[in-house]
Amino acid sequence: MYSDQTAVLGPLAIYAEPHSYDLCEYHSERLSAPRGWNVLRLAPDPDAGQPTQDDLEALANAVREAARPAEKPEPEGGGVETGRRGHLRVLRSNEP
Repeated sequence: MYSDQTAVLGPLAIYAEPHSYDLCEYHSERLSAPRGWNVLRLAPDPDAGQPTQDDLEALANAVREAARPAEKPEPEGGGVETGRRGHLRVLRSNEP
């Protein structure tokens, strides 16, 4: 906060914000501010790095979705599969 002459040092940012910088532990311990400025050092929350119940539930849902067999939509025109090469299918049209 430039107008307050305060430098705030806290946990890593979640999103990009102008005039904010992420520092490694080495440099954050050695941070200094201009003469007359205050430095606020916010203690990191030890539980912040732990997954929450919502995180675990979202992960479980993603795994279930990935394991679900993919539905193969039928091609328009009612094509009939006549061959396959790898993931590609050869179709013959049913239309006269």
